[in-house]
This record gives sequence, C-alpha cells and structure tokens, in this order.
Amino acid sequence: MSLGHACVDVYQGAVAALVPFFVAERAYSYAAASGVVLAASLLSSVVQPLFGAFTDRWAMPWLLPLSALLGGAGVALSGVMGSYALTLAVVAVSGIGVAAYHPEAARAARAASRGSHTAMGWFSLGGNVGFALAPLLVAAVIATGGLRASPLLVVPAAAGAALCVAAVRTAADRGAAGPRPEGVGTDDWPSFLRLSGAIVCRSIVFVGLSAFVSLYVRQRTGGGDVAGTAALCVLYAGGAVGTVAGGRLAERYGRITVVRHAYALSALAVAGVVLVPGPAVYLFVALTSAGLYVPFSLHVTLGQDYLPRRVGTASGVTLGLAVSVGGLAAPLIGMLADATSLRTALVPLIALPVLGRLLLRGLREPASPGHAGPDAAPASDAPDHRPRAASA
Repeated sequence: MSLGHACVDVYQGAVAALVPFFVAERAYSYAAASGVVLAASLLSSVVQPLFGAFTDRWAMPWLLPLSALLGGAGVALSGVMGSYALTLAVVAVSGIGVAAYHPEAARAARAASRGSHTAMGWFSLGGNVGFALAPLLVAAVIATGGLRASPLLVVPAAAGAALCVAAVRTAADRGAAGPRPEGVGTDDWPSFLRLSGAIVCRSIVFVGLSAFVSLYVRQRTGGGDVAGTAALCVLYAGGAVGTVAGGRLAERYGRITVVRHAYALSALAVAGVVLVPGPAVYLFVALTSAGLYVPFSLHVTLGQDYLPRRVGTASGVTLGLAVSVGGLAAPLIGMLADATSLRTALVPLIALPVLGRLLLRGLREPASPGHAGPDAAPASDAPDHRPRAASA
C-alpha cells in the first residue's frame, strides 16, 4: 500500500514540478502557470468527499488500480496538448484520479495498520516519497526531451496500478475484503471541522510553496534550473523524515500536542524562507518541510477518530479535500506575484500556520480504537475538569 501510494502521489508533485517548464517553454505568466495547479486541485476538491462517502457505504478495492492509471494518464498527456485549455483538462483528469485513490486507500491502510499511528506514518511516507521523487522524475524526463517527452511520465502509474492489484489480492486472500463493518462511536463534527480548517491552512502554504519555491529560490540565489529543482526536492524530501517522525512522536506525546508544535515551527520556518536571503533559504525550506509533514499522517488518524462512523469521508477530507483545496489559492498567489513580486506574494503564507495553530487550540484527543497511549488522555490548552475514573 505504501509503495502504491508513492506511485500515485508522484502525480500530485509532478504538477508543481512542471510549472517552471510551462513558464520556460510556453511563456506562461505566473497566474497562468498557477492555473495548472488549480486545475489539478479544483475537481479533485469537489469529488473527494463523494468518493469518501461511497467508500463508507461500499468496499471498492478495484478503484485503487483504476485511479492510479487515471492520475498518471492526465499528467503524461499534459506536455503534448496543443492548447492551454486542453492542458488544464488533462491535468484536471489527473486530479480526479488522485482524488478517487485516497479515501479507499486510507481506509484500507488504516485497517491493515490496526490503528497504529506509526504504521499510518509509513503509509503516508509512501505518498511523501512520491512527492519528493516527482521533481527529479520530471526534471529527468522534461529537461532532456522537453514537454514532448511527458508521455514517459505514465510509467509510475503503471507500476502503482500493479502494486495496488497485488495489495487488493493480498487483502482478499486474508479475508479483508468482506462487508464493511459499521463504525462504532459518536461523530464529533465541530472538532473535525476545526481540524479540517487547520489542514486547509497547511495546504495553502504547502501548495503555494510547491508551485513557486523553485522559481523563488532561483531568484534569491541567482542559480538556474538545478538550484530551483534542489529547493523543491528539499521541500518534498523532508516528508520522508517528518511523516515517520510524526507517528513516533505521537505515540509518545499525543497527536494534538505534536500537531500544535509542528504548526508553530512552520510559521517560523516559512518566515525564514521568505525573508532570509542567500543559500540559507535551503535550511528554512528544510525546516518548513519538517513543520508541514510531521502532522501529515496525524491529520488522517485524528480525522478518522473524530468521525468513527464515517472513516471514508474523514479520509477523503483530511487526506484529499483539505489538502488539495490549497490549490485554489495558487492563482491568487500567482496574480499577486504578477502585480508585485514573487517575494511579496509569498509573505501572506507566514500567517497561515499561525491561524492553523489557533484553530487547534482547545481540541482534545479523540478516542483511538485499539490504541492505548498518550491519545487516551486529553491534550487541551485549557485544563481538563471532567471527572476521570480511577486507575489501578
């Protein structure tokens, strides 16, 4: 499941990695280039909850390989389309494929992990590795053959589909593909919505930096394509450490505590990316990556535990909708950059992790089925005055 996740999420990272090449070969403005990112996010954001609701009602393991192929086909065709409108259309198709994948995949991974935060961290790591490899894959293909070589980018999709088929067959052999059990517990919608608001703040920062950090670092360091691609790789590669570290830290300190500290770190790190000159920008990109990725898998398990009766919906929102909706802000950043400067356009991103941290204030750890540890205790900013049962 983790390897298949990596192959699918290559296509989320690939869209942002293609932006500098669209600017160079097709002379797209910042606003037009960010429109490509929007196309990958818009339909994905709309259909993500629908796929989540479907997976709450029916098991759809066949959706995993199909969505992997759909996600890859759209990106593979984006470089050979003859017009801007067709480019947006095929990128949107890729976004739908990615949207279809995540709710069912997150549900299946949660079942396989048996509620372990660390195991879900490894599943999320797969997606982050895909993100991290995307700039290298795109650079290797497009820098050598131009946008005309984009059909070669379908290869990870084929591998991901094969891995998903293998995972589905393994689950069937173990009897895990039977009727879906009804969720147990009470859905806490207010807490879930506040968590989702914080994830949206995180998403806008991540998507904004994904779309423009490569161009921005080229300007700040005076480097060329290599300097920009390196910055994007640092932003994505930090997820390899951050996601797994987040799961392990949550096992010890509790998810809410870890998530709050990560948002605070993100605010300081993004300020460093925007304001600190010279090569030091790479250090702050790395710190930003850590702050953004440490809570990544924790968002998913928190959402699933806040909505125990709607795990598919929670997965679709926390792993999909609230993440991809950040792409809706990308054109605004692009238009502001066209009107002022890229640095000025990135300044508002500093405030968003602060807003996310405020939304998390006062949230309590939900019950985590089958998991004992720090999550069993509340982790609110305010003291907990509820009566507690005596422990032996």
